[in-house]
Amino acid sequence: MKKIIYCAAVFSDHCVLQRDKEIRVWGCAPHGVKIEVCLGDIKAETTARGSAWEVSLPSMKAGGPYVLEVTSEGKVYQHFEDVMIGEVWLAGGQSNMEYMLKQDADGKAALSRMADSNVRYYQVQQVPFMDDYFYRVEQENHWMLPDDEEKDTWSAVGFYFAERLAKELGVTVGVIGCNWGGTSASAWQDKESILRHEDTKIYWEEYADLIAKQNPEEYEKERIEYFNYQADWQPRMDAYYAANPTSSWEDALAAVGEAKWPGPMGPKHEFRPAGLYECMLKRVVPYTLGGVIYYQGESDDHRSEAYYHLFGSLIETWRREFREEKLPFLCVQLPIHHYDGDKVMDKWCAIRDAQMRLHLEGVVTGIAVALECGEYNNIHPVHKTEVARRLAIQALYHVFGIGTEEEVYGPVFRSCMAKGSKLFINFYHAEHGFSVRGEEIKNFEIAGTDGKFVPAVAEIKGSSVVLKNSMVKAPVAARYMWIDYAEVTLFGENGLPVAPFNTLPQ
Repeated sequence: MKKIIYCAAVFSDHCVLQRDKEIRVWGCAPHGVKIEVCLGDIKAETTARGSAWEVSLPSMKAGGPYVLEVTSEGKVYQHFEDVMIGEVWLAGGQSNMEYMLKQDADGKAALSRMADSNVRYYQVQQVPFMDDYFYRVEQENHWMLPDDEEKDTWSAVGFYFAERLAKELGVTVGVIGCNWGGTSASAWQDKESILRHEDTKIYWEEYADLIAKQNPEEYEKERIEYFNYQADWQPRMDAYYAANPTSSWEDALAAVGEAKWPGPMGPKHEFRPAGLYECMLKRVVPYTLGGVIYYQGESDDHRSEAYYHLFGSLIETWRREFREEKLPFLCVQLPIHHYDGDKVMDKWCAIRDAQMRLHLEGVVTGIAVALECGEYNNIHPVHKTEVARRLAIQALYHVFGIGTEEEVYGPVFRSCMAKGSKLFINFYHAEHGFSVRGEEIKNFEIAGTDGKFVPAVAEIKGSSVVLKNSMVKAPVAARYMWIDYAEVTLFGENGLPVAPFNTLPQ
């Protein structure tokens, strides 16, 4: 019987392994086969159980290149060269994390300097269910160098973040891209985690109810019809926008035809609950990481009230899967955004609030408040450099002890105190005051005991903001930027925006 021994696909030439932590290497082999893994002069042995094996190599300092070999009974089964020890960060989320360098406004300049970046990249294959095609694509995956012909497909946020870390830390930084546009946080965690909370289990229950009533043959037929439709529709839509770049979505649909994305939901759909947890995340678990950067939430705005538990359970799940209870986890707080014609103006507010609450509670390690980095009528802002910079300075401060709170945070709500007809809002990270962009401070609101918010006049008093409105004689609550899209006018002296808040319980 032929002996088949191999590593998980995430190990390849040019891979980056995490410094200063135990290094896990794993793969497949027949039951009972003895495996030896060598990384430079370090060795570890194990015996395959079932069809799987795993070893842990002791932590190493940054450096390289090394050779990584998997052997059995003296025979080399896999040999990987140019392996570096450095920082490894997983870039998770949906389309704004997936957003490629070739799409970014600063991408051309980034591509011209990539050769000197000391950044490497691995993209987990975007195949939504496991069949023969899935495994063929996975085996073709490999770690990419900055001169790879597909370097322009790297996550823009992921690259800019890693580039900053590599420069500041003086080590090779590897990014594992594990993201897919349009996905809910429910796609990235297991069924049990989704069912754990009353306000998140509806994600699984709706899906289970749908597939229980679904005819498998009809579902397959609908999928084929959808893919055929998209193969014709997408090129026509792309051509239309190339010729009419300022056209509205409604006019584009009138000219090109109905948008049927994302296609019929079912057991092969990428958006199904727990689907990408199985088909993407689990394919790189338990790779040793330095941390996670995460940009997501847009696709959960239809249930924004559930996002606190949904996002919290995702973080808990990922830390469990990567076997590190306090694995650094950084997120981007959603920026301003509004689609032209959309009558709802507060879909993202509770999501931003959930992201900040989880940070203040210590669940989210660091948060990039990116409020003003959004665009009207464009859910994919074309400038990712500033968002990535804010993630990077959070990582440098919280994980590596570089920088100060004053440098990495804008003002964050601390407390609210009423004095007569005025409300005094106190902030963390505002010791050096504020800066105002524009002629006045906008988008503060106050409310009395009736809970009805009205616009407030805002005045800066040292590290506080004083709010008032003549219609509210005894204010008890305040909120700031509690709207999906509006002009952002108030910043800290360091140029970082004041984070949105609402003093009423959410």
